[in-house]
Amino acid sequence: MKPAVWAPRPALVELVVGGDSRPMEAGVGGWWHADADLPPGSRYGFSLDGGPPRPDPRSRHQPDGVHDLSAIVEVDRPPPNRRTVDLSEAVLYELHIGTFSPEGTFAGAIERLDHLVALGIDAVEVMPINQFSGMRGWGYDGVNLFAVHNAYGGPDGFGAFVTASHARGLGVVLDVVYNHLGPVGNYLGEFGPYFTDTYQTPWGSAVNLDGPDSDEVRRFFIDNARMWFEDFGLDGVRIDAVHELIDRSAVPFLEQLSLEVDTLEASLGRRLWLIAESDLNDPRLVTERDRGGYEMEAAWSDDFHHAPHAVLTGEDQGYYADFGGLDDLATALEAVYVYAGRYSTARRRSHGRPVEDLPATRFIGYAQNHDQAGNRAEGERLGHLVEPGYLFIAAAVVLTAPFVPMLFQGEEWATTSPFPYFSDHTDPEVAEAVRQGRRDEFAAFGWTEVPDPQDPATFDRAKLAWEELHEPPHADVLAWYRALIYLRHERPDLTDGRPAEVDADEESRTVVIRRGRIVVAANLGAEQRRVRTPGGDIDLPAPGVAVTELVAT
Repeated sequence: MKPAVWAPRPALVELVVGGDSRPMEAGVGGWWHADADLPPGSRYGFSLDGGPPRPDPRSRHQPDGVHDLSAIVEVDRPPPNRRTVDLSEAVLYELHIGTFSPEGTFAGAIERLDHLVALGIDAVEVMPINQFSGMRGWGYDGVNLFAVHNAYGGPDGFGAFVTASHARGLGVVLDVVYNHLGPVGNYLGEFGPYFTDTYQTPWGSAVNLDGPDSDEVRRFFIDNARMWFEDFGLDGVRIDAVHELIDRSAVPFLEQLSLEVDTLEASLGRRLWLIAESDLNDPRLVTERDRGGYEMEAAWSDDFHHAPHAVLTGEDQGYYADFGGLDDLATALEAVYVYAGRYSTARRRSHGRPVEDLPATRFIGYAQNHDQAGNRAEGERLGHLVEPGYLFIAAAVVLTAPFVPMLFQGEEWATTSPFPYFSDHTDPEVAEAVRQGRRDEFAAFGWTEVPDPQDPATFDRAKLAWEELHEPPHADVLAWYRALIYLRHERPDLTDGRPAEVDADEESRTVVIRRGRIVVAANLGAEQRRVRTPGGDIDLPAPGVAVTELVAT
């Protein structure tokens, strides 16, 4: 490989290979080139204006962490998924490589893939795997976006994971973070104007998507997405918190990305999914471009999480203050967004816009995910907060909903493992700032006991307790999830994207949901109830749920 780097800020860039350095040649548009062909395994970096060596911003491998030299690697391209499935018909499964298996590696995760196949999962959504500071972390504070985290097994390990997943018919979606970089090892600003003070985000200066020299910044992130699709054979990427990608361009970054991925999709001859996470309740993310949208494949819908969570737990702190009634659950099932222009008490303003005629399968629905567990002080899952009967209700609602359902690792057997926030920052000041930030964040919820994210024990507690899988009551929960996923795959009524028909009775605390011929009846009250459904009356315990199918006439 002949090294090249975009670095318009320094007056001199030198290529550092081992202990030797040599000046690079300045090219057009701030690019620097070296007339040196580095073989695989070479360690290299760039010295800017005589400073210490910095990793390549597009490094594919950081074997010694975020501060040290990059390594040249060649990864065999994994074969494409042998089983193609439309996202609208899929069941997704979010997992974190470091805690999904006892080993906390790609190799360890491969050993657990057959469990997902037996469960009926169609694609895994992997939390960020790019290089971040330390050995442990969620991955959202990564700084080498093109490099695969060395503690998980590096690029070769990820290639093997994708190959193993595809061999089993599992698609692979990767969570990518383009709205900020982590606080330790972020050297991008030394190379060029990757960030701008024009806008601020919760993490500081925003990524420069519309200012001077922003064309190359946009190209950096788009090329990153293309790498995952082209070099690692991924089926999709999920883009974190797109509402913090602040961009006033006539063709915003997300639209440009969507256009280029469409072109790449045609070139590769297979479907590529772009999935957005957004706090805006804005359906334009998934609306067709000829109707003024960005035409991404799908978007997460937190309203669908918040509505059933508040109903099932009774919690009303923080953003849950906006939810809590069975009518909110009905609205989420019928109209996707509960807040579609409605006044939000938690935000103290009107929020969102209507989805209108978009199919509900353009949205991802879930009862649990990494954010909603980790956004709690101790990382409690739904199973820590409610009795088992409510878990059966939550599973039935999610897996028969009009949305594309997504599970979070271990949810399918109600694991006792929590999922708290954990980190391994080597900078003491950053570590302390993270601790204090977590304490401040939970003040609005009234939570005062916050585990130390830097303590290795916090990370260890998050590892899945696989030994529970076949023990009661976990085995019963697992059997219920398998049955519901099987039903979803077998009944077209559940994947047609049409809104649900919902009859919610706040007084009796009962809900009846109809999806074509499939009927879900749930009793969320404190007493046994006889619930009237289109197929007849059903006696339900408190709490209790039944899923039935109407007889065809």
